[in-house]
Parts: sequence; C-alpha cells; structure tokens
Amino acid sequence: MNKRDFLAALRKGLNGLPENDIDERIAFYGEMIDDRMEDGLAEQEAVSSMGTVEEVISRIVEDTPLLKLVKQKMKPKRKRKTWETVLLIIGSPVWVPLLICAFAIILSLYIVLWAVVICLWAVFVSFAACAAGGIAGGIVSCCMGNGYLGAVLIGAGIIFAGLSILMFFVCRAASKGTAVLAKKIVVWIKNCFVKKEVE
Repeated sequence: MNKRDFLAALRKGLNGLPENDIDERIAFYGEMIDDRMEDGLAEQEAVSSMGTVEEVISRIVEDTPLLKLVKQKMKPKRKRKTWETVLLIIGSPVWVPLLICAFAIILSLYIVLWAVVICLWAVFVSFAACAAGGIAGGIVSCCMGNGYLGAVLIGAGIIFAGLSILMFFVCRAASKGTAVLAKKIVVWIKNCFVKKEVE
C-alpha cells in the first residue's frame, strides 16, 4: 500500500471524528511516513511500518475522548427545520428520561463491576485481620496458661494468613482484569460511534 492509499483509507476509517481532528491525524501520519522515507525506507516499507489501517484507527479512537465522539455524533449535519425542533421539544418528555435511564444503567453496571472488586479486597482485609488476631490471641492464651486454646487460635491464624495471601493474588488479578475490561468497554463504545459513521 502506498502513502496516498494509506491516508485515504485512514480518512475513511476516521469518518466519525471531528473534521479538524481527522486533518491533524492525516497530517501527522503523512509526516511520519515522509520522515521514514527520508531515513531511507521505501514508500511501501514506510507505510507498512505504521501498522495496518485498522490498527492505526484503533489507536486513534482509543486516544480520542468519548465526549468528543458523542459531541461529533450529536452535531447536526444540516440546519434543523422548525418542525424538527418542535418535535424534539414535544418529544423531550419521552427521550430525555430514556436517555437519563440509559446513562444510569451504564453507570450502575460500571459501579457494580468495581463493587465486586472492592468486596474481594474487603475479604482480603478481613482474612488478614483474622490472621493477626488469631496469632496474637493464641500467644496471649498460651502466656495465660491456656495452651490448647492458644494452639487452636495460632493454627486458625496461620490458616487465615495463608488464605489472605491467596486472596491478595485473587484481588490483584481481579483489579487488573476489571481495569482492562472497563477500558475495552469504553473503546468498544467509541468504535460504535466511529463505525456507524463509516457505514
């Protein structure tokens, strides 16, 4: 693929972004290709070093704020007629609550996703507290002459210490996984705005 075809495909793939952003990205990647050609690469090698058009589009969409994509999507392509404005105002008792409801559902799902992670960390903290309390209570019981109770408490504390170590790794993995999932969901939503424009 040569530079002209690459930039044309890139422009077509970024159709959902604001026009000035598209122009900036096209200029940026055009300059990058030119710089690599000045460094001695052939045109096709310089273009292929950028990655595929889909990879470049994915990187650009990932870096673009979601609010900017929504504003671009909501921006009218032409001036609204009077009857369209009247219908929007009359229909607002229906579409405004639906929009608020959709936002509330998405926000609540996001909060629930992180609430699970917070609950896992709370379990980790409780296991660690039980371990510390069990071992401390066992030592105190042994010092007071109650050896059997002390041995049971120390044993329970060691078990909870092992469970807390295991839970720490589970919590860390859940936190990382949830962060990656949240990022992928945001990127998917952004791609929906851009791809609808391309179709």
